[in-house]
Amino acid sequence: MANLVVRNLDERIVQALKERATRHKRSAEAEHRALLEQALLKPRRKTFAQALAAMPDVGIDGDFERVDVEEVRRVLD
Repeated sequence: MANLVVRNLDERIVQALKERATRHKRSAEAEHRALLEQALLKPRRKTFAQALAAMPDVGIDGDFERVDVEEVRRVLD
């Protein structure tokens, strides 16, 4: 495993890291590792096309047709 030293951090960043570590019940060092892993190794977001392709096939197209608002008003009046 490699080591990483970060110098000249704003004290507010250090304090925020310590507070976040406390909330997650881990050391500041462990929190720092988790943040780096999350930011750098997280899976890439899906493209819009991938998100659409992942949607389940439900209903038939007729279930999703637009409703003519004027016709609905005539029926309900």
